[in-house]
Amino acid sequence: MKKTFAFLLCWLAVAAAAFSQSHIRTRVPLDSIVLSDPCILPDSATMTYYMTGTGGKLWKSKDLRFWDGPYNVAQTDPDSWMGPHPMIWAAELHHYKGKYYYFATFTNRDSIIGHYRGNRLERRACHVLASDKAEGPYRPMADATYLPADKLTLDGTLWTDTDGKPYMVYCHEWLQNWDGTIEKIELKPDLSGSIGEARLLFRASESPWSREVISGDTVPNRVTDGPWLFRTQTGRLGMLWTSWIYGDYTQGVAYSESGTLDGPWTQEQDPITLPNFGHGMLFRTFDGHLLMSVHSHKNINGHYHRVPHLFEVDDSGDRISVGKEYKP
Repeated sequence: MKKTFAFLLCWLAVAAAAFSQSHIRTRVPLDSIVLSDPCILPDSATMTYYMTGTGGKLWKSKDLRFWDGPYNVAQTDPDSWMGPHPMIWAAELHHYKGKYYYFATFTNRDSIIGHYRGNRLERRACHVLASDKAEGPYRPMADATYLPADKLTLDGTLWTDTDGKPYMVYCHEWLQNWDGTIEKIELKPDLSGSIGEARLLFRASESPWSREVISGDTVPNRVTDGPWLFRTQTGRLGMLWTSWIYGDYTQGVAYSESGTLDGPWTQEQDPITLPNFGHGMLFRTFDGHLLMSVHSHKNINGHYHRVPHLFEVDDSGDRISVGKEYKP
């Protein structure tokens, strides 16, 4: 009996140590996470920050400094157009009318919808999953598609406009149209599908700051990436979005002259972040600080190494300004 009891105590001690070490391994500082397109949802119901992004995984934190994860939260339908193993890009979490929604870009690499200027067009589209909890799991809703099957779209985000209706704002990819666009489409009241036709907001070529060299000529860059809508404290509607300045991944901002998604949209002359920081979003901490979440961008032997960073933001005027890096 004594030997059995001693063995049980020993086993419990080993199990506890293993659990503790496993827990420590999953709890990591923000700048140790490799993640593109980080999006952070502060959930007041659980007083927890939830972060997701490209890859579709989920991280959790109480203090923005240390994070638990990653967790698998996206449950797609293998019989849908996405196929059994879709790529997931630029996932976002949104709390809307009592539920949680997962906006993301899904790519089925086995489904080819055509070719354009030498580009092999794999089926790629923005889609929305839903959950009753911020931590998921997130599952499909009613509509099988939100956007036309023959259109390559990415980086969808949620915005409720002045008409009280929800919209998805997204990019139509430059690989298919050679001048990337940012567009909007109305969503159903429960976000379970889309309504009507999409409407163009602006094109990549309208940017005064994004540039590339093609055949020796300097021309506007073709990429639109990562739209995120916000209002300043004065009520002005703005949009973060990302493109390139030659080899540097860079984020700019546009403002709507009408105060609605319909614009017209005026592009700021200069980028809003330092070179090689982009795909930003804004959120408020539980103690009221406005922060921008972005990823840094570094090319290492042809591989993009991207890490989340936080920056302080001032939105008290008609334009937002980005301050120093925030270190929780």
